[in-house]
Amino acid sequence: MTKDEADRILREHGQEHLLRFWDVISAEERAGLLEQISGIDFDTVEKMKKMLADKDKPAAAVQADMEAAPVSELDGEARDAAYRDGTFELRNGRVAALVVAGGQGTRLGFEGPKGCFAIGPISGESLFYFHARKLLALERRWGAPVPFYVMTSQSNDAATRKFFEDNSYFGLSKDNVFFFTQAMWPALDAAGRIILDAPGHIFMGPDGHGGTLSALKKSGALDDMVKRGIRSVYYFQVDNPMVDICDPAFIGYHIRNLSDISVKVCAKRDPNEGLGVVVTSGGKSRIVEYTELTPEQKNERRADGELRFKFGSVAIHVFSTDFLIREADAGLPMHIAHKKVPFVDEGGSVIKPASPNAFKFEKFIFDALADARTTVNLAFDRQQEFSPVKNADGSDSPETCRKDLSRKWAWWLESAGIVIPFDRYGYPLHSIEVDPCFADSPSAMKIAVEEGRANINPQGDILLKCAE
Repeated sequence: MTKDEADRILREHGQEHLLRFWDVISAEERAGLLEQISGIDFDTVEKMKKMLADKDKPAAAVQADMEAAPVSELDGEARDAAYRDGTFELRNGRVAALVVAGGQGTRLGFEGPKGCFAIGPISGESLFYFHARKLLALERRWGAPVPFYVMTSQSNDAATRKFFEDNSYFGLSKDNVFFFTQAMWPALDAAGRIILDAPGHIFMGPDGHGGTLSALKKSGALDDMVKRGIRSVYYFQVDNPMVDICDPAFIGYHIRNLSDISVKVCAKRDPNEGLGVVVTSGGKSRIVEYTELTPEQKNERRADGELRFKFGSVAIHVFSTDFLIREADAGLPMHIAHKKVPFVDEGGSVIKPASPNAFKFEKFIFDALADARTTVNLAFDRQQEFSPVKNADGSDSPETCRKDLSRKWAWWLESAGIVIPFDRYGYPLHSIEVDPCFADSPSAMKIAVEEGRANINPQGDILLKCAE
């Protein structure tokens, strides 16, 4: 793209200001800026501007007939049957894992891809380590690989790939790890103008986890899944090292119900926890973001005292591959959020605002529920499967996550007959860490203990690693 071509396009869309520093930026910055402009879908920007203009209009009454969605719990024979079906899929190489890992560790005070953040309570191993090792453990148990699709963003793709290479893919075959990048969108100011975050650079942010669908197709990942014979894709987010990746019972339940999308949900810890709730509305399943609920809806109780909207989604899903193929071109709706975005003032200085100054746009993966023919919601125990790393301190922080990981592994050791000392809050007195390839379930831990592979001193820290 030439400067004249950029001028013409920008004038057509009222974005001429993007070139206002042209005479003072370097040749390299000019080339980069033109490349950015050529990559922007200005039809999408026009839709963003319309959303921005309409943002204060009353929202459609989509919640008028909203009811809590049915949620199933698996136990006894039903769980055993689902587990058998799930293991059959795993043995036959029909299951893949997909992690959304496009974010940086900024909120954690960490420079780099969030998946590289050190979370191991003793070893300091990364979030990516625990996810990849779980997949390696599954491959060794069931005798078939579980391909790993890693969605990055333009801001962290190169660093993520290098981290996997530097760590020898954590034992996985390079051929079974597929990196792909989600799209990036500009942010707008209150007047609908695209924001520069440097005189020669446009601020760009990931298009949200809903961008997974189009990115899968554009990258060739969907074609790769079809070539491999993948029927079910286990979707999760990188910041939760507790996730039970490719849980056979969940996979089997999904298959038995011929579901397009299956959603794992847990009881909210309090009415204001920031989890979207699973509902039915207009005859369709959907997830309503917590920001869309009124205070009355968040706190409403049933006759038995339980929250009416008790179950929240933590972004653990199973998708049928056929549905992903159908949905890739569907075009999910955009959502708008008021955020803090660095910007350039008229003098060319970069300003980091103290309060929200810009509007970012995202797509949400759960909006695909509206197009699904069959969906199911399955409850899980959050103490076993959910402790995200989102904040530098307080709730959902590295400290709380490491404590939850140690507690989970302590329970596994106790179930194998090892006496673990706990404090009065129910957490082990000492840190515990288990390589998923050493044991990835209570039953695997019991076998390891019975075979004498676990050298354990309960009066100190316990680190159990797999002897490769």
